[in-house]
Amino acid sequence: MQVIVVLIIAALVVAGGFLISFIWAVRSGQYDDTYTPSVRMLFDDDTDRCKGTDSKKG
Repeated sequence: MQVIVVLIIAALVVAGGFLISFIWAVRSGQYDDTYTPSVRMLFDDDTDRCKGTDSKKG
């Protein structure tokens, strides 16, 4: 029975460490995307942003 209590406490400590490191990573900008905006114009969009004009038609 004591082993289960120790394992639960250890699991909570590890989970808390992961939660703290995740919050730190989000606040420090680790998940900011700096690559996609620079190549977004290279992706082919299905929607036409300029209404009334179609760049594919001659």
